[in-house]
Amino acid sequence: MPTKEQQLQYMLDSGVVAVVRLDSADQLIRTAQAIREGGVTVIEFTMTTPFALDMIHEAAKTMPKDVLLGAGTVLDPETCRAVILAGAQFVVSPTLNPKVIEMCQRYSKIVVPGALTPTEILTAWECGADIVKVFPASLGGPAYFKDVLAPLPQIRLIPTGGVDLKTTPEFIKAGACAVAVGGNLVDRKAVAEGRFEQITETARKFVEAVKSARGK
Repeated sequence: MPTKEQQLQYMLDSGVVAVVRLDSADQLIRTAQAIREGGVTVIEFTMTTPFALDMIHEAAKTMPKDVLLGAGTVLDPETCRAVILAGAQFVVSPTLNPKVIEMCQRYSKIVVPGALTPTEILTAWECGADIVKVFPASLGGPAYFKDVLAPLPQIRLIPTGGVDLKTTPEFIKAGACAVAVGGNLVDRKAVAEGRFEQITETARKFVEAVKSARGK
């Protein structure tokens, strides 16, 4: 089994985290498969989706081994422990809760808490975050990343909110270690209509956008 450090490097190398937030759990795994077919292999199921915990458990057993599966919108240590036991390999939160970070450290899992201001970002890092999620990144955009990383270059930042195919290369060039993409990758209408090939193609475009921005 890969170590936490190896999984973290895998996440950083991949450059794209797909955030799957749906109204129903029925198509979560099929959506994840479509994303993976497009080359995005780091996938987050948010806890706002009904029965997401069951789907994490199912996906952990059935998804290919190259998929790094995580749980998002984790707000408290109780939920954190539940998703880890269900099979989540990384945990993401929109806010900063030190007890969530502590729980992830206890189980040696990657933790990505949310923060916005420089003080929140540094506090999350000092509490033990592996990556700090800047949310909502749409407020400051790529320029904000450049400004924050000037005095805090040691912190790994990932944007969520406002990430699309246009801003992805801009965030990467501004210093983001990767991007997290929700609705601009996982189109709910496409999922509802079974147009999974559209999601696969969009995933490919995000992978290429990151590679191009990194000069690969």
